Amino acid sequence: MAEVVQQRIEERIPELEQLERVGLFTKKEVKSIIKRATALEYKLHRLMLNKEDFIAYIQYEINVLELIKKRRAHIRYNYKREEIEFPIIARINSIFKRATNKWKNDVQLWLSHVAFCKKWGTKPQTSKVFSAMLAIHPDKPALWIMAAKSELEDRDSSESARHLFLRALRFHPDSTKVYQEYFRMELLHCEKLKKQKEELEKAQMDLGEYEFSSEILSGKLAAVVYKDATGKIKEAEFVISLLKIAAIFDFTRELQDSILQDLQTNYTEDSVTWDFMAKRELEAPGAGEELQTAKGRASDINRREVRCCQVYEEAVKSLNTEPMWTCFASFCLERHKRKTNVQELKEKRQERLVDVLQRAHSYQLLQEQFYKNWLQILLSKGDAEGATSVAMAATQRYGQSVSMWSLSLQTLMHLESENVGKLFQEALTNVNPKESLPLWQLELQWSMDRQSTEQTEAVFKRGLLSTVPAVAMEMKDCFLDWSYSTGGYKKARQTFTSLHEIRPLSKTFFTRMIEIEKEQEIPKINYLRDYYERALQEFGTSDEGLWLQYILEEQGPLGQPENCGKIHWRAMKFLEGESVERFTSKYTLLQTGHL
Repeated sequence: MAEVVQQRIEERIPELEQLERVGLFTKKEVKSIIKRATALEYKLHRLMLNKEDFIAYIQYEINVLELIKKRRAHIRYNYKREEIEFPIIARINSIFKRATNKWKNDVQLWLSHVAFCKKWGTKPQTSKVFSAMLAIHPDKPALWIMAAKSELEDRDSSESARHLFLRALRFHPDSTKVYQEYFRMELLHCEKLKKQKEELEKAQMDLGEYEFSSEILSGKLAAVVYKDATGKIKEAEFVISLLKIAAIFDFTRELQDSILQDLQTNYTEDSVTWDFMAKRELEAPGAGEELQTAKGRASDINRREVRCCQVYEEAVKSLNTEPMWTCFASFCLERHKRKTNVQELKEKRQERLVDVLQRAHSYQLLQEQFYKNWLQILLSKGDAEGATSVAMAATQRYGQSVSMWSLSLQTLMHLESENVGKLFQEALTNVNPKESLPLWQLELQWSMDRQSTEQTEAVFKRGLLSTVPAVAMEMKDCFLDWSYSTGGYKKARQTFTSLHEIRPLSKTFFTRMIEIEKEQEIPKINYLRDYYERALQEFGTSDEGLWLQYILEEQGPLGQPENCGKIHWRAMKFLEGESVERFTSKYTLLQTGHL
């Protein structure tokens, strides 16, 4: 190993001599480089290779390159690059190659090599790295796209990029992303050729035998890619994505018309198509004179939105489905949320939205998310009857949805409906008990605000009987707090005593009772010990914090410090796993006064 390392270091001598000779580095700095490089080389020749050692060596060499670059700029010396930088770059490439051969599956390592080649290496070297990477990772479409883009942008080779895209499609014949980027590449190539031709014609240069193909200039290659793509991927959303790419280029009008015709002919059963076609009406040009005033602009916007809605109306007639109504409602909601100072436009948007929501609901095709917006509009208009009706209808439509019940019940609570109590019972019957906690919390809030203490206590007691641990524990915690706030310390003690042996129990239940006890004018240490002991019975094996709090309590004015040793011994006996180490370190900090 030593001989190999020595040989590697000797290979560096010519470049180091040049660095010193031309004044980029001092003799002391060169010795430092040799020392550091020797240490790094030894790490790369151990029996057990470590990826971090390779990365550290590469980073060190890159840092040297960066320093050389800065010093060249400082002393304005731009010669001897072949003798200085090139060997370092070649060495880094060699280390990268050894690393990627060893850790072939590390994509980030490959990409780091690519990034280095783009900054410091030659363009052919970048292609070689991509080629080697794709041989190992042909299953990743993103890497094929990166390689093709590199060929097009860095090497200006559309032929190589096209070849890579075609190879990528053999491995990923159904990849929408590969087809999209391939389509974009052909259009970019076409645009570039058009610009070249225009520049040559302006310069009145003789093209000789070189001719620009009219088919390529008109985007025929992109059209071929489009036909191949849509032949394999028959999705309206995909076709629209290709249309949007084509729309970026100003010479694709014919191609765009062809794609649009294809979309309207073959994908009318997809709501995405109708949604796209409707929103295109917003892009229609407006009347120039009318756009001079705010009212005129609002009028123009309203006309465009009406045209959009006309397309949507046609859509829901031929495609009366939930996705189609969702697109229609989403559009109306988005326009309704837009700010405008013209009251008339604001009212028309709201009217359109409510109408669409009402009709979608009548067909039982309105998605859950829209009921909230509908209720907000009705409440803002002061339509209590309409809001009540919609809230009730929403719970019938989505009877198992906790969020829908919560929204409807909150609306009815706001309207002070007489049926709220019964509806809470109905809601808890319909929803999954495991998801019912928000409804229990909502009912408690309503009961505490609107009902008598006896009725609220009845709600608590019903909740305590729940078979869902999360609900039962929350009820205990809230019941204890409520008992203290309404009946004082005595009531809280009674509630605690009646519940402290009924599982499941939460840590909060005990810590809250400890807080209540300590809030009293004369806290009783025997009660505090009882609370801690009961809490430790439940959580003593994993919660080191409880043991430390207990120790602090005994060290306080109410406790007996001589008990701390016993508590510490018990803690070390009961705690399990990592909690033992955490307890030991925190207890040490406590003893030294740092906690």
